[in-house]
Amino acid sequence: MCHLLLQTPQFFLLLLQIDEELAAQTKADGCPCCGGTLHRSDYKRKPRACPPAVREQYQSRISFCCSKCRKRITPMSVRFLGRRVYLGLAVVLLPQRRKTLSAVAIELSDALGVPTRTLSRWRQWWVELFPSTPLWQAQCARFMPPVATIDLPTSLIARFTGVAQEAMQRLLTFLSPLSVAR
Repeated sequence: MCHLLLQTPQFFLLLLQIDEELAAQTKADGCPCCGGTLHRSDYKRKPRACPPAVREQYQSRISFCCSKCRKRITPMSVRFLGRRVYLGLAVVLLPQRRKTLSAVAIELSDALGVPTRTLSRWRQWWVELFPSTPLWQAQCARFMPPVATIDLPTSLIARFTGVAQEAMQRLLTFLSPLSVAR
């Protein structure tokens, strides 16, 4: 079950490695504004829904600062979904309708301390705002038959098949453009 990934430190370390690779690519590309050299300038995060075993590695978000124009460049991330304090994995897995969740998933949601109101807000974001994002507008036609937006994120999770860890990695990579402001 995918929800068990929220308790798997190895999966979180894999996501950190993917973020490092995305950051290396961003640094190699240089500043998109002026072409200057990018210097690493991470910023602190206080991640929620993070296993204690990897909390230290998740306390910063990889970011860069241009040596010429001083613009901040933040690479895409599979760990963080935008400016949310909860990890992207939690934002994807936990807001599914409670009737579709197993008892283990409900228990996990409660154990992670995610308030019901927050889950409600995330469900609303998935159903009302996510379908209007440029990412979804550009990519939704790739899914046949079409993904039922009323059942997001559950209907989207179901489209990424295979071993839970690999499927969730592909889904988080798919969502990674949402992790940066463009």
